[in-house]
Amino acid sequence: MNFFRNDGFFLKSASLDEDIVIKKILLMHDPDGRHFDSELLLSAMENVMCYSASSEVSRSQIDAIAVNDISNIDIVGAQESLRQIISRISCEIKSSSEGDLHARTMILFDLLGNYRWDAKLVLILAAFATSYGEFWLIMQLYPCNPLAVAVATIKQLPNELSALKPIFKALSLLVKTMVAVTKCIIKFESLPFRHVKLDDEAMSKAKSHIYISSYWVARSTLACSSQIADLAAMSPEQVHSNSAAVTAWKLLSLVYKLSSMCNRLIQEVDSCHRQIDTKLHQKLLNIFQEEHADNQEVLGLLLALKDDLPLKQFSMEEKLGVSELKDKVVILLVSKPVLIPLEGLFLLIHQAQDYSQHKELDKNYEIIWVPISFSDTWTDSEVERFNFLSNTLPWYSIRQPWLLHSAIVNYIKQEWNFKDDPLMLVLDSKGVVTNPNAIDMVVIWGAKAFPFSSSREKQLWEEQNWTLQFLIDDIDPLLTRWVEEGRNICIYGSENIDWIRKFNAKFQEIRNFGVQLEMVYVGNKNLTELIRNILAIINVEMHSNVLSFSKLHLFWLRIESIQRSKLRMTESIGSDHIQEEISELLDINNEGWVIVGRGSSSTTGEIVKLEGTKMTKCLDRFSEWRDSVAKLGFLGALRNTLDPPPTPTEHCSHSNILPYAEGLLEGIVVCENCKRPMEQFIVYE
Repeated sequence: MNFFRNDGFFLKSASLDEDIVIKKILLMHDPDGRHFDSELLLSAMENVMCYSASSEVSRSQIDAIAVNDISNIDIVGAQESLRQIISRISCEIKSSSEGDLHARTMILFDLLGNYRWDAKLVLILAAFATSYGEFWLIMQLYPCNPLAVAVATIKQLPNELSALKPIFKALSLLVKTMVAVTKCIIKFESLPFRHVKLDDEAMSKAKSHIYISSYWVARSTLACSSQIADLAAMSPEQVHSNSAAVTAWKLLSLVYKLSSMCNRLIQEVDSCHRQIDTKLHQKLLNIFQEEHADNQEVLGLLLALKDDLPLKQFSMEEKLGVSELKDKVVILLVSKPVLIPLEGLFLLIHQAQDYSQHKELDKNYEIIWVPISFSDTWTDSEVERFNFLSNTLPWYSIRQPWLLHSAIVNYIKQEWNFKDDPLMLVLDSKGVVTNPNAIDMVVIWGAKAFPFSSSREKQLWEEQNWTLQFLIDDIDPLLTRWVEEGRNICIYGSENIDWIRKFNAKFQEIRNFGVQLEMVYVGNKNLTELIRNILAIINVEMHSNVLSFSKLHLFWLRIESIQRSKLRMTESIGSDHIQEEISELLDINNEGWVIVGRGSSSTTGEIVKLEGTKMTKCLDRFSEWRDSVAKLGFLGALRNTLDPPPTPTEHCSHSNILPYAEGLLEGIVVCENCKRPMEQFIVYE
C-alpha cells in the first residue's frame, strides 16, 4: 500500500481511496451529447506548450501554428461558446488557492460534468495554456524587452532565473506528460463504439485507467498553475535556497506518477484498438455480404466512424452527412492525396461529369474522393494538396480523410487491392459492390456507363464497334466536329521528323487534288520532350497541329484504359478485333504509323491502320489510283489499293444489313468478300 504526503501536491491515499475518487467523479459525469473537435483544440494548445520554453521560433513553425485555427471550433449541443467555457475554467484555475488541490480538482470535474472525458481534459489544458503561455512569454522576453521587464516587476517575478531552471524543466516535463495522457484518452474516445462493441473486461479496465488518469491530469494542471503563481511570492533567499529544488522534486514526482499511468493507459488503449480493428474488419467483410434497404449503413461504416458529417462538396464550408447519398449509385474514388497526374484528372472529370448527352440520369450517381495516405500520419504537403484539390473538384470529398479509422484504411488496401494506382469502386443504391474498379469504364464511356457495374461494362463492349469516333471520343471539340461532319481523318505518330515532313508533303498533294483530309499528330504512348519539340515543328512548318501536348496525354490515357478494360473482359468475351487493334497501336514502333478513318460511321471497316513506311509507299503511287477516289471515296480507294479485290469471275451475291446511322447513306460500304462498293437499299420495318 503506497502513501503520499498531504502537502498540497499529493493525496494521502491507498488504492481504495482511488476507487472513492473514481466514484465521486463518475457521479459528476453526465455527458449530454455536446462535443467539439478535441483533437484540433489540443493541437492548438500543444503549440503553446511546445514553443513556450523555446526562445526562437522559425517562420515555418509560425505558419504551422497558424494552420491550427480554432476560431471555427463550435461546441455542438452547448449554449456557451468555446471561448466562454475556457474563460470560466481559466478563472477557476486562477482562483484563490484556498482549500487543497483535491477539492479544487473536484470543482473542475463538476464544472465539466456534461462533457466527454477527452473534452474535459482538453478544455482544462486549453484554459491552463493561456496562463502558462503568458508566463513563458514574459520569461522569454525578460530582460530584453522593456514591457516584459515592467510586467515582471508588477508580478514581482524573481530577477535571477538561472536558479529556477530545475523548476522550469520540471514544469515542461509535467505539461508534456499531461498532453501525452490526454492524447491517449482522445484515441480511446474516438474508437467507433457505436458500430463495434468491446469485450466487457477490456472496456472496464480501460475506463478505470481513464478515470483515474483524468483526475491526475486535472490535479496536475492545478499544481502547475499554483506553482507558477508561487514564483511571484518567492524571495531572493528562497530562490537560492533548497526551496527551488524541493519544488522541482515535487513536480517531477507528479511526472513520474503520470508517466506510469500513461504507460498503463497506452497498453490498455492499444489493446482495445487492436480488438476494435479485428472486429471492425470482420464487420466490413460481413456487411458487404448482407442485404440492405439502402446504402446508409454501408456508407456510415466506411466513412462516418469518427465524424457524423464526414463529407464536403467543392469549397463550400457546409459539413455533409452520408444521407446526401441515399438511394444513389456511389463511386468511391480512392487514391493517394496527390490524386493522379493532372491530365488524367482532367479527363476523368470531363468524362464523369458529362451529363449533356445523358440527362435522363438526373444525377443518380455521385463520386466521393477518398484520399489514403501510405504514411502513418499525413504530412503537411499532403494536407495542403488535399485542401487545394478538394476545394476544386466537382464532386464530394472526405472532409477530414486523416480521421478515417485505421481498420477502414487497411480494409481498402487489403480487400479492395488499393496500392499505387487510383481506383473507382462502385456501390449501388443498396450498398452492394457492383464493380471493384470502374475507372477505365468512366474514362472510356463517361456517364453513358451508368450504373457503372461490371455487367454494364460487358454490355457496352458487346455493343461497341471499332470506329474513328470511338477512338477519338470527345478529346478535342474540333476533332468531334470533324467526326460528326463525316470527314476523312488521318491520325499518325512517329518520332522521325524526316518521315513526318515527307508524310505531310504527300498528303498535301492529295489535298491539292481536292480530297478533304484532316491530319492529326498524336506522337506515341511515351510522350517525351522530343514529342513536344516535334509538335512545335509541325505547328510552324505544316500548320496542322490540332492537339496540344496535354491533349496527347488524354488520347493515350484513353487508349490505355481501353486496353485494360478489354483485358479484364477477355475471360468473358475472349479476344476480339478492338483488343487486337489497341494492342498493336500501343506496341507499334517509333518509325511511324497511320490510322485513316471516316467520321459518322458505325462499321468496323471504315478504319485503315498501316505502318508509316507502307503508307508512304502507297501515297507515292497516288497518281495510279486517284481516279478511283471520285467513285469509291478516299478511304475506299485507299483500301482498294492496299488490298485489291480479286478479279470477279462470277456475280457476288453477298449482302449485309446495317442499322441506320446518320451520314451512312452518303458513305460507301465495301463488300467483305469481293472488296467492291456495295449497292445500297433502304429497308423499312
